[in-house]
Amino acid sequence: MSSINAKTYDSSAPHNVAFLGLGVMGFPMAGHLAQAGHKVTVYNRSAAKSAAWCTEFAAASGARSAATPREAAQGADIVFCCVGNDADLRSVVLGTDGAYAGMKRGALFVDHTTASANVARELHAAGKALGVSFIDAPVSGGQAGAQNGMLTVMCGGDAAAFDAARPVAMAFSRAMALMGESGAGQLAKMVNQICIAGMVQGLAEGIAFGQKAGLDMEQVLEVIGKGAAQSWQLDNRGKSMAAGKFDFGFAVDWMRKDLGLVLDEARRNGARLPITALVDQFYADVQNAGGGRWDTSSLISRLK
Repeated sequence: MSSINAKTYDSSAPHNVAFLGLGVMGFPMAGHLAQAGHKVTVYNRSAAKSAAWCTEFAAASGARSAATPREAAQGADIVFCCVGNDADLRSVVLGTDGAYAGMKRGALFVDHTTASANVARELHAAGKALGVSFIDAPVSGGQAGAQNGMLTVMCGGDAAAFDAARPVAMAFSRAMALMGESGAGQLAKMVNQICIAGMVQGLAEGIAFGQKAGLDMEQVLEVIGKGAAQSWQLDNRGKSMAAGKFDFGFAVDWMRKDLGLVLDEARRNGARLPITALVDQFYADVQNAGGGRWDTSSLISRLK
């Protein structure tokens, strides 16, 4: 396949792509790419997960695994990535076995990791020196959004690279927007996490209050969900929060990682985030109680 050119890019044609990181998000995202007809090579730190992915998507033409990020990236028009944090990201991008070592000039690296804006700018600059474009493209929508191909993607980087990536990434997305230059996607994701943190705490307090007051919370949530209190969190987590069920997606451990990025950035730019800092400590309480793998709605557990 030839290198991607935004002006001549044919979104209907299959492309050689790679996907690095097959966690709860990456596994289905890579699957959507394969089902859309693209030739997908996957890499995961655990080879067993790569093998499982290849077994599940064996019917897709060109589905295969690679032993290193470099091998996965060789010949790819676009390399997608979704790993844990800044260190994980650097480990799969840089070095002799990293993706950049295998990518051809004109290829595109699209990173869906929630990471720092600084690492996005660092890898953008490193890629530019090699003739490779880098887009920071963190996602919102959680595990369900990845499985259903309905993620929201916030991007930072060059417009031409974004225009080239978007038609392919829409295989697992419902919305994808360019927020600005390199790092802007990560900053937008931080805004997303700030809003979620405060919203979940407010919902937790409301439900806990209603339960103490002896109200039928299923009925209350049904009613207030039709008014100004309506939110995605209320619609999708309200009833399970009231029932004390917390096994529905994005883990507290990962939210604390994200809020750590937010608070680090706020210290740099001078933003005041008193509620976010407080909720971060509330999540630390949940971790200390053994709830690190519970989903973020488990904030209500502190109020029981």
